[in-house]
Amino acid sequence: MMSKKCKYAIKAMVRLAANYQKGSLSTAIIAADENIPKKFLEQILLELKQAKLVNSKQGIGGGYYLLKSPNEVSMAELYRIFDGPIALVPCVSLYYYEPCDDCPDEAACYLRKEMIKVRDKTRTAMMKATLQSFLDNQKSIKQQTKRTL
Repeated sequence: MMSKKCKYAIKAMVRLAANYQKGSLSTAIIAADENIPKKFLEQILLELKQAKLVNSKQGIGGGYYLLKSPNEVSMAELYRIFDGPIALVPCVSLYYYEPCDDCPDEAACYLRKEMIKVRDKTRTAMMKATLQSFLDNQKSIKQQTKRTL
């Protein structure tokens, strides 16, 4: 399951993506718009800044802004920053590989082959889920809601 920190990071990044190339947003605005505790959001944004996905501007009109296009930031990238590997078992992880301590022979492991398939499908889906796709879904939902009112 995705951590709350990762979920909040995605929400904050989608909010910043909606403002892409329009200036920066304060943590207070992002926190209020996305219903994220401000202090927790500040920690998340610092981690995103260290990962070089956002930057900040000090002073009046300051705040955070995206460094990459919304099409270039995937859910997979954000998930790895906050929750680690996408793989369900360490022996199939692309970036965090470790042999399983209960497996004497990876080549003969009946779980590993299937877990690689699961990892690949999950990774593909998470790579396709970009900030832009979240924005597109948000826009579509808002349009559907307007039609039903």
